Amino acid sequence: MTTLPLGGEIGSGRGRYRALAFRRIALITALLAALFASVCIDMALGPANYTVAQILQALFSSDTVSDQLRVVIWDIRMPIALMAVTVGASLSVAGAQMQTILANPLASPFTLGISAAASFGAALALVGGTAIFPVALQYMVPINAFLMAMVAALFIHFASTMRGVTVETIVLLGIALVFTFNALLSLLEYLASEQALAAVVFWTMGSLTKATWPKVAITAAVLVFAVPVFARQAWALTALRLGEDKAASLGVNVKRLRLQTMLTVSLLAAIPVSFVGTIGFVGLVGPHIARMLVGEDQRFFLPASVLCGSLLLSVTSVVSKTLLPGAILPIGVITALVGVPFFFVLIFTNRRRAW
Repeated sequence: MTTLPLGGEIGSGRGRYRALAFRRIALITALLAALFASVCIDMALGPANYTVAQILQALFSSDTVSDQLRVVIWDIRMPIALMAVTVGASLSVAGAQMQTILANPLASPFTLGISAAASFGAALALVGGTAIFPVALQYMVPINAFLMAMVAALFIHFASTMRGVTVETIVLLGIALVFTFNALLSLLEYLASEQALAAVVFWTMGSLTKATWPKVAITAAVLVFAVPVFARQAWALTALRLGEDKAASLGVNVKRLRLQTMLTVSLLAAIPVSFVGTIGFVGLVGPHIARMLVGEDQRFFLPASVLCGSLLLSVTSVVSKTLLPGAILPIGVITALVGVPFFFVLIFTNRRRAW
């Protein structure tokens, strides 16, 4: 007599799960549609404004548009718009996984000092013309930024393998790197000429205006590499949110998972920062928005983080073109102005949430 109620409860549970999964898929689909709309608007804005209909025509029927419109969209504006998408996605996914493995809602790639290290590496090239690795002059700044970012990441990696190192220790090491590289950057700025100082300040503000197709391709390639790596570990990363002991009891090698994730996150954050400069809050706010929409299940949380970060930076790119007519503001400044109030909202609305 108890089998019918039990069967009914199982059927009801499956129905609720399917409804929840359908809702999450619908939200992810809505984010994708919003991202496409934002990218189109981003490409429509500029010194010569176009309508969204003209943008769609240039994208899907390029033979029917003028050569000028085709060149403006495909060669100038599309790399910038897609750079916003790939950089936003990379930083958001990196922040999402840092928050997962460190069980810290304030964790992001910048917690490890990666951004500060990249800024110092770029400043070495801009101020002193110093190349850490022999490269052509046009690649000196991004290569320097990338190598210094990976130096910071490797330092954190080797330090985390030492006996007795905890999650809190890793975060503290990252904060120490932030202060160290910021101090070195300030020293370079003090010694720099006026022209070099202006270049360093502009780079540290973050900008998409120098985006090119090769840079977009490299950033997208790293993202395509990293996301499947995290997707294969989706179950283990979801289990880790239950706590280290619980995850270990379920067969998860917590130490190895944390180190693999940390190295992948470091690569995922270092490449975009080396190309566009310092862009904060995307890696912090994007994952929180995704978590509020779809929860902690990595099967939904991972794609939602990709789309939330992309949409956040794409919308920021649109805002940077509209605040001051005829000028494009540094995107890092806009993310801070938008991110700080939103971050306060997250703190006050989720202050009782347990991590």
